[in-house]
Amino acid sequence: MTVVRSLRLLRVATVRDHDLPVPAFLIGLADGQCWLVDTGCPATMIDDPQAPFAVTAESHIVGQLGRLGLTPGDISTVIVSHLDPDHCGANDEFPHARFVLQQAQYEHARESGLLRYEWMREHWDIPDARWEFIHGDVELAPGITLIECGGHVPGHQAVLVELPDSGPVLLAGDAWLRDSDPDTRQLSTHDLDGPATRASQRKLMDLGIPFVIHNHDAGQWRTLRARYT
Repeated sequence: MTVVRSLRLLRVATVRDHDLPVPAFLIGLADGQCWLVDTGCPATMIDDPQAPFAVTAESHIVGQLGRLGLTPGDISTVIVSHLDPDHCGANDEFPHARFVLQQAQYEHARESGLLRYEWMREHWDIPDARWEFIHGDVELAPGITLIECGGHVPGHQAVLVELPDSGPVLLAGDAWLRDSDPDTRQLSTHDLDGPATRASQRKLMDLGIPFVIHNHDAGQWRTLRARYT
């Protein structure tokens, strides 16, 4: 039996010069809990014209939650797709939440020394944070399943949400380039392992979920609603 009541799509920033959405997702549970998938960019980027992401006080995750009558203290769990700065940069706004992450991604971020992690490390590598590390595909709660799909980075994870009316929705993160063949899809410099990236997109496609939400896809985001039940 699903425990999920609703899914809200939050555009927490925009990739500057490309008009690409930076998303976070708010999952409302039947028992009243509120969970997040990703937190977006840090507050230090708000109104900073030099930042690669355009963030305002209203679009920042805290502002988005405030618009809905929520505060960071109302979020009990944050599912982290991966530790790139536009997906975990506001983790430090939620010091009392549980953070759920693939252990492979955490270890890579801690040990690789890559700029993409180190740049915003103070915002995600939080002292005494309540980390819950997982390995592979895991049903985190009835109706919420985490799917390991590394390649973009090791331990990247997608989230499958079962909604009571809309049915299953796959939050594919940065693992799936829409309208592309995984065997020939364009790879970016941000995809650390090309063959693994292609294999992970194939894995997600093989799930056969008809409703898939892709990160950073301006064309698709223009067609989406703000809330699904």
